[in-house]
Amino acid sequence: MDTPLRIADRDFSSRLIVGTGKYKDNPTMVEAIRATGAEMVTVAVRRIDLDRTKEEGVLYHLDPEEFFLLPNTAGCYTVEDAIRYARLARAAGFTEWLKLEVIGDQDTLLPDTHATIEAAKILVDEGFKVMAYTNDDLISALRLEDAGCVAVMPLASPIGSGLGVVNPYYIREIKRRLEVPIIVDAGVGTASDACITMEQGVDGVLMNTAIAVAEDPVAMGEAMRLAIHAGRLAYLAGRMPSREIAVPSSPTLGMLD
Repeated sequence: MDTPLRIADRDFSSRLIVGTGKYKDNPTMVEAIRATGAEMVTVAVRRIDLDRTKEEGVLYHLDPEEFFLLPNTAGCYTVEDAIRYARLARAAGFTEWLKLEVIGDQDTLLPDTHATIEAAKILVDEGFKVMAYTNDDLISALRLEDAGCVAVMPLASPIGSGLGVVNPYYIREIKRRLEVPIIVDAGVGTASDACITMEQGVDGVLMNTAIAVAEDPVAMGEAMRLAIHAGRLAYLAGRMPSREIAVPSSPTLGMLD
């Protein structure tokens, strides 16, 4: 029933994108990521050692032949910092693909949408394929699409909160109005959250904390893989209408007395 997830000029069979932070050790990280079935894996350029030869580093354990590595600008609070670390990632051997993240508030970790749009314009002009993290705000999403982003990534709820989709209407409206893929990023806490998110009709979900800090990250990774598939399939199948009254499941005509 489905087609691959196409972002820019590349197709992905998995609609789940995962991060690499907060795992207790690197072997658990790799095993959990494999359990998710994810092809695209994000790495925070500002928070990891970019030397791929060091065994204690994240990149040593992530084979670029197995995973499509997506650098991100996590931890950046200014346009200048985001651009700097984007350029650093490209110089370190990553592709021109980038998850752009410019945080506006240290307490809530909510994005600075104005700075994100400004940085996106500059990076797109420099040839980056920008996937931009933003609020669940339609206007900001439209501006990011206009700036040339290859995907827009509205949050479900604040980073690491595990609250799930707080404003499903806004997520659906963003998906309805934009032409580029919509990847919901941040706030998914468990498999039911992932399923509900995909039922909104979005193109994919990015998550990290929900898997990494689970008691069994590998089992949670498998659960997320199944939830993403179930939510996508349910959306494509078309759910029944919601009603406030009961409707018999069986026909009432021709019933035996």
